Amino acid sequence: MEAGMSIGGVARRIAVIGSGISGAVCASTLARNGVSVTVFESARGPGGRVSQRRETMEDGNVLLFDHGAPCFTLSSLAFDVMSLLGEWESRGLVAEWKGKFGAFDCLTNKFVDAEQEGLKKRYVGVPGMNSICRALCSEPGVESKFATGIGKIEWLEKERLWRLMGLDGQNHGQFQGVVVSDKNIVSSRYTDVTGRPPPLDLSRSPNLSVKIQDIPVQPCFVLMLGFAEPLSSVPMKGFTFRNSKVLSWAHCDSSKPGRSTSSERWVLHSTGGYAERVIAEAGLKKPSEALMKRVAEELLQELQGTGLNIPQPFFAKAHRWGSAFPLTSIAGEDKCLWDGTQRLAVCGDFCVSPSVEGAIASGLAAATKLRETLSCCL
Repeated sequence: MEAGMSIGGVARRIAVIGSGISGAVCASTLARNGVSVTVFESARGPGGRVSQRRETMEDGNVLLFDHGAPCFTLSSLAFDVMSLLGEWESRGLVAEWKGKFGAFDCLTNKFVDAEQEGLKKRYVGVPGMNSICRALCSEPGVESKFATGIGKIEWLEKERLWRLMGLDGQNHGQFQGVVVSDKNIVSSRYTDVTGRPPPLDLSRSPNLSVKIQDIPVQPCFVLMLGFAEPLSSVPMKGFTFRNSKVLSWAHCDSSKPGRSTSSERWVLHSTGGYAERVIAEAGLKKPSEALMKRVAEELLQELQGTGLNIPQPFFAKAHRWGSAFPLTSIAGEDKCLWDGTQRLAVCGDFCVSPSVEGAIASGLAAATKLRETLSCCL
């Protein structure tokens, strides 16, 4: 099967909105099956919630942080997901993250429930969590357009095609199918953040509209920290917090395979309740520098209040994930939403489970729907 082969004289072109795990997996799978794919991503690079943050210090040194999903596990033994993991491992895109993991109780100020090493396998992208998406979005048959926000996704009834317009009014062309991997693209939350109407109008797909409108989510703030010396008082590489109203998770990012060890870098995640309180006060618009500085101070203060003898970091910066974690799954056994009449798929972790594994499974399901539909048209 040749890439870009045509249907009725029109090249098979699919647009994928979003370059997170689900979008990248879908794009790569379609391209490997002879479909020409264009990925549109509003950010400067791929990854979505598995993106990597790059911070350049005054002395020119660069700090890298996995400031989204810290790792992923596989609870499913689904053949297609396991096959992908095996391929990524063989390509050097992922590796197992080994170390001690557990929990910290803020009432007793003690580590508890240390996991038996090797019992639960955690995987990370190498050299960063975004490495997987970066590789998939660079494969033959996939064209990736970063820093390209989509302002309107319009169904042309007469042509039976989709037309995509950029936020700047640029016409990005017509496509036979569209894959949406960003749940906010049809949500009122998009308007709350940007002040613009959502790019995709689902009035022609009421069944999809009912399921995807305003998916409940939990926000999260993260704090990226750089220390000159290892935190010798912390025996674990990653741990959850118990009995804290501020912190839910901490991990040593520099302990992951393929990372620089010139400094020790940690990432803290806030609780959903803390993030909701801050957002209720400040709103969903882009947070101010003053607000983010206050958040950074509060998260660091909570960590230093654990009695773990945490020194002052040489670097501290907060980031907000406004709609990071979906609180429900909307697609059931189908693993994605699908409108066959308009060749429109919606995929993401919110379709299956709030995890990297869920995003992978949903991206594969969306690719299967489109591939089967396009094949029937040949």
